[in-house]
Amino acid sequence: MSIVQLTTPLTQKAIAPLKAGDSVLITGQIYTARDAAHERLMRLDEAGTQWPFDATGAIIYYAGPAPAPPGFPIGSVGPTTSYRMDPYLKAVLSKGVLATIGKGDRSEEVRDLCAEYGAVYLVAVGGAGALLAERVTSSEVIAFPELGPEAITRLIVTDFPAIVAYDIHGGNVFDEVVRYTR
Repeated sequence: MSIVQLTTPLTQKAIAPLKAGDSVLITGQIYTARDAAHERLMRLDEAGTQWPFDATGAIIYYAGPAPAPPGFPIGSVGPTTSYRMDPYLKAVLSKGVLATIGKGDRSEEVRDLCAEYGAVYLVAVGGAGALLAERVTSSEVIAFPELGPEAITRLIVTDFPAIVAYDIHGGNVFDEVVRYTR
């Protein structure tokens, strides 16, 4: 297992060598989107309307940032449980998104979709939202501000830490953890 530097927008070439269990440090833009934002994105698709960001090579972070304290670009920005976004993943990946970040294991269908679309699922440490916020250099709500913390926010990050949970080859860090704990 290694530590890999990733810069957004991602490319297939950059994520192809990643293996489940690798640590990554992300620099560039990532977009927060939770349940309500995903529902809105699907409505945009149904209406034939362009998304509020270029999804090609993008990373979507399943998080609802807390308001920024004075002098900081963002408040706590920890991951939310990812399986709630599973029904939207095929549509998201078909737009060109190459990585999602959240917490927790997901369905076998998600693992298959990651392999099919050449995408990765990354996990960030739950409960460490204040520490993760230290990696955010700026933030801007770019869509659906009426959703409050569930709005889509563009984060500019430097060395944002995550772990590869599902790689494009079918690797699954959760299977590895179970094997090592038995």
